[in-house]
Amino acid sequence: MKFDLHCHSNYSDGKHPPAFLVQRALANQVTHLAITDHDCTAANSEIKNIDGTMTLIEGVEISCNWQESEIHIVGLCIKSEEPKLKSLLLVQQARRRTRLTEMNTKLQQLGIDGLDNYCEKLPSKALSRSHVADFLTEMKIVKDRRKAFKTFLSKRGRIYVEPNWCDMAEAIDTIHSAKGLSVLAHPTRYPLNRGKLNELVNDFVIAGGDAMEVSYGNLDLSAQKHLTQMAIAKSLCVSAGSDFHNSAEHWTDIGKFLPLNELAEKNAIWKHPKWHS
Repeated sequence: MKFDLHCHSNYSDGKHPPAFLVQRALANQVTHLAITDHDCTAANSEIKNIDGTMTLIEGVEISCNWQESEIHIVGLCIKSEEPKLKSLLLVQQARRRTRLTEMNTKLQQLGIDGLDNYCEKLPSKALSRSHVADFLTEMKIVKDRRKAFKTFLSKRGRIYVEPNWCDMAEAIDTIHSAKGLSVLAHPTRYPLNRGKLNELVNDFVIAGGDAMEVSYGNLDLSAQKHLTQMAIAKSLCVSAGSDFHNSAEHWTDIGKFLPLNELAEKNAIWKHPKWHS
């Protein structure tokens, strides 16, 4: 079996439709796939109608606040139509639109128009800074997305707007209400030192979290080993996923990440008693 439990379609900030992700996963010998779009579950209903030999797992990735940081919690094996989950995701999507409107106002003050029209043409139901970065790049205001984030969209950027997400405990509780399992996504990608990361994981456990990712794109062997040891020491299951967004990014692909070591395999989330697919 080969699992990829974290990737994104163009319903959030990925570049490809759900069917493309499924075909890509099949080509890469993935047997179990979860599309985990940001604050959106539209892909789950779409891929239900795709015929194939792969096991498709309903997923989502919820943005939330923890102290002064934005943290992402993946939900796996969720029931997408559960009312509490649908309600939270609608609120999150509205927060995203409000944030984008405030960014657009700042852009207009700089003499840059057109973001509204650009976003209206996108299939995404969860607009993000990534879409603004694409707009700025396509308008040739910056040379690439990295420059867009550095100049405009980072915390010190010219149009940065602080997000207003739900808190981590609410995200975990909502995933559980939808019969899902909650996973702390890509722990090493947050701007946290080891002490703060340990504090985050402790708070995640206290809030009822189920697992954390210990293998994902661009993670090295040393970091994977450290995360695996941390997860198991805190009685968490482990999860893995590429966090794939775009086939043009050659450093990442569906199913492309370090395999779990023997210790991690024994504690994999798909062995959790509440796992279902």
